[in-house]
Amino acid sequence: MYKVLLVDDERMILDGISKVVDWSRAGCELAGTARNGLDAYEQITGCPPDIVISDIAMPGLDGIGLVARTHECYPEIRFIMLSGYKDFDYARQAMQYGVKHYLLKPCNEEQILDALTELAAEKGEQQEREQFVRRMKQDFERMLPHVKAQFLKEFITNKTYGSRDLEYYQQLFGLTLQHKPVRVLLMRVEEPYEPEHLFALQNIAADLLPAVLLSTTIQGQVLLVVSDESGGQDSAEVISSIHQVRAAFHKFYRLEVTAAVSEQDKMIRLRSLYRETLQYMSHRFYTGEGSLITKEDLVAIDLQKNGTDLDLDEDKLCLLVKSGNREEAREEVERLFGLLGQHRLDIAVTRSYVLQLYAAMIRICPEEEQAGFTSRMGELARMQTLAELETAVKEAAESLTLAYYKNNMSRQSSTVNKMLAIIEENYSNPELSLSGVAGQMLYMNADYLGKIFKKVTGESFSHYVNRYRVQQAAEHIRLSGDVKVFELADLFGFGGNAQYFSQVFKKWTGVTPSDYIKSHS
Repeated sequence: MYKVLLVDDERMILDGISKVVDWSRAGCELAGTARNGLDAYEQITGCPPDIVISDIAMPGLDGIGLVARTHECYPEIRFIMLSGYKDFDYARQAMQYGVKHYLLKPCNEEQILDALTELAAEKGEQQEREQFVRRMKQDFERMLPHVKAQFLKEFITNKTYGSRDLEYYQQLFGLTLQHKPVRVLLMRVEEPYEPEHLFALQNIAADLLPAVLLSTTIQGQVLLVVSDESGGQDSAEVISSIHQVRAAFHKFYRLEVTAAVSEQDKMIRLRSLYRETLQYMSHRFYTGEGSLITKEDLVAIDLQKNGTDLDLDEDKLCLLVKSGNREEAREEVERLFGLLGQHRLDIAVTRSYVLQLYAAMIRICPEEEQAGFTSRMGELARMQTLAELETAVKEAAESLTLAYYKNNMSRQSSTVNKMLAIIEENYSNPELSLSGVAGQMLYMNADYLGKIFKKVTGESFSHYVNRYRVQQAAEHIRLSGDVKVFELADLFGFGGNAQYFSQVFKKWTGVTPSDYIKSHS
């Protein structure tokens, strides 16, 4: 129901219209009456009606004055003017305030009802239009982020977009784009992540970064255009804000974010700035996951010069692997990858060096391990950073080195077992020596045999032989009882040299052979 205020200085007319008109037929209700324009305006300010039926000629503030004052503050209120024949031309002045309904006195109930019905219909139509416009605005505001995101994608990928498109869209978005100095920020969530993580990162960036003009997701990465009024002289604020974004995202999702930020330029050069960040992001191969990459991180390199001078010497690594020395092999891998990181060659060239290194290890792989090592080469080709490649090569080198270590220990143990058997069979021979065993029995290098013997048994060959001879002599004394020292020296490999035998015996048992014999006679 529309509220109606009735204004007339003649009580009879005021009371008559109030009682005669069937207000509900027109979808209205009589909300109040007033005897003059001043009283009417006071009621309007207190509780604005939808429609005012007012006489023209009134004391204090006439109908035209009431219309003018009301239109200034409440332009949505509609008027029906009542006037005598002589005042009709005067009443037309109200047209400048949008008044379109006039009734000549005396007027009957049907005329008033017709005017009210017409105004009610107009107000209904106006409300529908206003509601439609509001819905359209709300729908547009909901769609605006998607429109902005799509425009950004189109602008950086479609070469036909230019300054005219910027002019159109800056009006549509209510932004200054045409001559705006900006930076492009590209952010990548490191694996493993879900699609919703990209939108979360986009929202966090919009909250924490200063003056984000546009943002979207493209090729699994978040792309933002940030206003930069510093003239490109100071990027510290932008860099600091990016660190805050990465830290906040990691706090919530425990995922690393790699970011690349371009230099400053005009919005019209957005495609060039985007390509710049793509180039920076590819440098993530060297900087690693979770880094912030800027122009300073890129190093101009003469690829030909560095490519031909770099010698990784994979043979040295292979020798260390075959020796079974895991620590030295690991240090060598770190040294080689340190060289690659220092030179920062073209990524394809660096990958080829790594694959060359891995292939060298495959060549020295035991036959039963070669299939597994070869299948993992495909994984190396898919790795995205030098750090990942280094970790993979380290693990492969360590695994291969451990296999060689076990194999070497097995072979060494077998050799030492042969030496122990020789000692057991020949300990009574005073000519038994390491050089004799190496040259005449096992046909191996004496120094090498001495090293592996000590590595396995924990003591030198000569010490082991003397201790074994003393053990056998002590056992003979316990079983035989009374025996001569010179006889023992002759029986147990000391060539009858009783004095030397006594010295060695006391060294290992703590007593002389004579005392040992007395204690067991």
